[in-house]
Amino acid sequence: MELFGEPERGAAASRAPAPLADRVRPRSIDEIVGQEHLLGPGRVLRAAIETGELHSMILWGPPGSGKTTLASLMARVTGARFVAFSAVLSGVKEIREVIGEADRERARHGMRTILFVDEIHRFNRAQQDAFLPHVEKGTIVLVGATTENPSFEVNSALLSRCRVYVLRGLEEDDLLAIMRRALADGERGLAQLHPEATPEALRSIAGVANGDARVALNVLELAVVLAPLAGGLRRVTADTIREAAQRRTLLYDKSGEEHYNLISALHKSLRDSDPDAALYWLTRMLEAGEDRLYIARRLVRFASEDVGNADPGALTLTLAAKEAYDFLGDPEGELALAQATLYLALAPKSNAVYVAHNEAKEDVRQRPAEPVPLHIRNAPTRLMKDLGYGTGYQYAHDAPDARVDQHDLPDSLRGRQYYRPTDRGLEAELGRRLAEWRRWRSERQPPRV
Repeated sequence: MELFGEPERGAAASRAPAPLADRVRPRSIDEIVGQEHLLGPGRVLRAAIETGELHSMILWGPPGSGKTTLASLMARVTGARFVAFSAVLSGVKEIREVIGEADRERARHGMRTILFVDEIHRFNRAQQDAFLPHVEKGTIVLVGATTENPSFEVNSALLSRCRVYVLRGLEEDDLLAIMRRALADGERGLAQLHPEATPEALRSIAGVANGDARVALNVLELAVVLAPLAGGLRRVTADTIREAAQRRTLLYDKSGEEHYNLISALHKSLRDSDPDAALYWLTRMLEAGEDRLYIARRLVRFASEDVGNADPGALTLTLAAKEAYDFLGDPEGELALAQATLYLALAPKSNAVYVAHNEAKEDVRQRPAEPVPLHIRNAPTRLMKDLGYGTGYQYAHDAPDARVDQHDLPDSLRGRQYYRPTDRGLEAELGRRLAEWRRWRSERQPPRV
């Protein structure tokens, strides 16, 4: 537990230097990169912070998206007392102590206390219930941070007294901006080390970070330190980045940033069809105490993203592995996760579904209001029939081979082909069917005028 504020004189000399991610933490709202949907001009959360009208809230977002930074800035901007502790290390006793002190500070000095609870989803129901009366009375402004869906992980009674704000994972451009600022900062950043990093090097770090600013800054700092000094500069290269990323991975912490490096290793080993590496990374995460259901969710995602219709059974098997773990628990249930991992590694690979979905999403973003063709609209009322809804619709089951030569995409997208099956696994047969169907349809469609 620690109070937010400046360190006492002499404290810095006896304390190890803080990591770069802590040193360059934003000191004002305008320094925060990303989260424009929450902190842009006129947005409700920014307005609440700037006017001091704070309320209890849950910050839901991936690691490194700025939850801790945002909570500490609320205290800095509003002049509130800031107390932070982790749900992993604290219990009801610590909660009572914090609440008591908050009550006394409020009575003596009229000072509000922002209680920041990291990983609030790890508190059980009794621990979460302990906050309720104090949030209700305004003794504390509760700011809970979670990487898990609060609808499932936070008690409904507590959730109803808090507003939920969803933070987004940072984009590559956001991470690049944060790293460039750290490289140029001579007071808190790395400028005094005379670093030099190419745009390609920074993009490589951003790829490793996977949307996590903390990971990006820690890898950058280690890469600069590892870079040899030549000609007065420390040049960050692909080799130093690779070494820095590997060293960070060895420091795996299931409650911190490194689990994303490990899950990346598992995902890429599966994609490379390497069952031995995949099993190693899975086992390492299990032994470190990683959340089993988090691993199961990633395996389910892989089944759709990287196996897809090349082996549709992979999705069924990974869901069954999740159910098996739920049923058996540790350690027996771990075997089901290992079984699913080995199956995914050896399954034929296809990202055709993933690519098709992304292309369709991009078209929807570019053309969000394309009208549905009249012939495939329902016409439940007379007016809709008179307007042409459903006119010319052909019922596929009434046609030979259940094939009709009508077009179902909006006119502006006619001819668009999203799904391009690979020639691997079952998808090869799906591709044959799709190619034959597209050929059949193209022969019957009149040329577009």
